[in-house]
Amino acid sequence: MKNKPPYAIGSVDHALHLAQLLQQEGPLRVTDAADRLEVSRSTAHRLLAMLVYRDFAEQIDDRRYRAGPVLRPSEASEAPVALLRRVAQPHLRTLVDRVDETANLMVLAGAEVRFVSTVECGDRILRVGDRAGRALPAHLVSGGKVLLAGLEAEELDRQLEAADASVDPEQLRRELALVRKRGFAVNDGLTEAGLTAVGMAVRDRGGRPVAAVSVAAPTVRFDQQVLPVWVAAVSAAVTAIGRELTAADG
Repeated sequence: MKNKPPYAIGSVDHALHLAQLLQQEGPLRVTDAADRLEVSRSTAHRLLAMLVYRDFAEQIDDRRYRAGPVLRPSEASEAPVALLRRVAQPHLRTLVDRVDETANLMVLAGAEVRFVSTVECGDRILRVGDRAGRALPAHLVSGGKVLLAGLEAEELDRQLEAADASVDPEQLRRELALVRKRGFAVNDGLTEAGLTAVGMAVRDRGGRPVAAVSVAAPTVRFDQQVLPVWVAAVSAAVTAIGRELTAADG
């Protein structure tokens, strides 16, 4: 039997209870959430907005909310996430200082990439926000593409066989071949309109990709002249992270 903590935080309890309802009972309207939690509609709306922000919920076409990606089953990543986050964090900050855009660290988890750390640029009003905790289809994300491009042939075949019907395997193979040749990948509005990102792989001692780093920015600030600047900055970051990972491992 579980007892309620003596110093329970009501807002946290409401948010967790609401996430539980979405996972176990399916989509809810704001009024449904308010009734179940016995709170006002405005409070229920604020709770749902926070769950959406952290990917515990998402809004669907009929204005109801359903369980988001965090609450849906997903494959575990084989990457050493805690070590990667600790090693990468200062280098992500340096990357942000160099390009004045948002930097992300992500790992491959099945057919998705999971964002494990974000450092936002602080001085720009229009910027890409925190992605930590989100999971997105790997074939759409710049960092996901470089991680897919680094898979062994058999594993890539398995990924493509499991991909949904919207993925053209041959087209993706051609794109990944280009990513291998260039060493970086670009996501130009594939995951979100108006967002462009450039990603490169972090490699371990044996040269295998274990994570990816990306720079993400509003598309209005991206052009072919800024691309080499971003690529050079991301390359310096992934090289430094890979060097520290090797040292920590050995």
